[in-house]
Amino acid sequence: MTSSVTEESRPPQHFIQIDEDGYFKMETLRVSDVDAGRDWMSKVAMDDRGRALTQINNADVLIEAFDEPYVAVDVTKVTKDLWHITMPYGHSETFPLASLTTDEWDRFHGRTTRGIPFVMSRTAQSRFFNLVDEFEDDAVIVDGERYETKPWLQENPDTRNDAWWTNVYRTEEPRWELNAPSHALAKIVPRLKLQKSRILVPGAGSGNDAAWFAEQGHLVTAVDFSEEAIARAQAKYGHLSNLKFMRADVFNLPPTLRNNFDVVFEHTLYCAITPSRRNDLTKVWRHVLTEQGHLMGVFFTMDKQFGPPYGGSEWEIRSRLQKGFRPLYWTRLRDSMSKRLGHELFIYAQKLPVF
Repeated sequence: MTSSVTEESRPPQHFIQIDEDGYFKMETLRVSDVDAGRDWMSKVAMDDRGRALTQINNADVLIEAFDEPYVAVDVTKVTKDLWHITMPYGHSETFPLASLTTDEWDRFHGRTTRGIPFVMSRTAQSRFFNLVDEFEDDAVIVDGERYETKPWLQENPDTRNDAWWTNVYRTEEPRWELNAPSHALAKIVPRLKLQKSRILVPGAGSGNDAAWFAEQGHLVTAVDFSEEAIARAQAKYGHLSNLKFMRADVFNLPPTLRNNFDVVFEHTLYCAITPSRRNDLTKVWRHVLTEQGHLMGVFFTMDKQFGPPYGGSEWEIRSRLQKGFRPLYWTRLRDSMSKRLGHELFIYAQKLPVF
């Protein structure tokens, strides 16, 4: 398998997980066969939608990685510019030092020379620090040369402006617009057996998800930054008396919304905002929820450093939620529409009493 595949020529039909330590898992069981694991690791490739795949028994298999597809357990220096990482099962690859980035947790991410994203384990990162001359907050120095380590997710400052989002709606068909609610709602929400609830949908766009909840009998408030988005939502769903629309910045909501909702539904907002504000968004969720309130969301796990939409991982999402929410239901969706297959993660979590 080459390091790049296209969805049209190699549609994935099967799934396998990679856990946060970098080992393959088949459902709940970690794969212990070293030869098989090494073979599958060597065949990891990225497709044009930022998804990792491998081949097992000549079949394309989509990888559901909890963190990055590769988790480096060791690192060694080859030359000043080129380094070597080793993954579980003994599979090794090289990477250019210039590919390194850092996340908010001071973890190093990078890409191998084949373009496979990786993250260093604590052990590998400790060894790496011992091998470089010096390290700074945003750079490492090797053989006297400074290599800048940019943020793992790189920001687009235009997205902080509501006019930018309105312009997208007015000049093109937004990529996030499905003209229908998330398919996960009809599939999963009935299992949760929600009582009649007050639901907030921030970043509601043209209102498809908000309208779905309203049609189920819930009292729904749809909020969006863009004037055009709210206008479209009202035009489509203004007839629903239990659906209210509000144009507002989600980070500056009216005080009256504090502790006012039983459920917050997240879908395409978390991946759209400036990544440095993701922790602020988790605080907004807690702020508007009642003490026993719930976060429900469809999140995206994908390799995409520039946005919107910005990428992310289950590891990253868990790290942001763990202090403020208790997960009740957490699952990767395997019946998504083609362009989202392998990216969607459904989470249902309860607000914790202490943040």
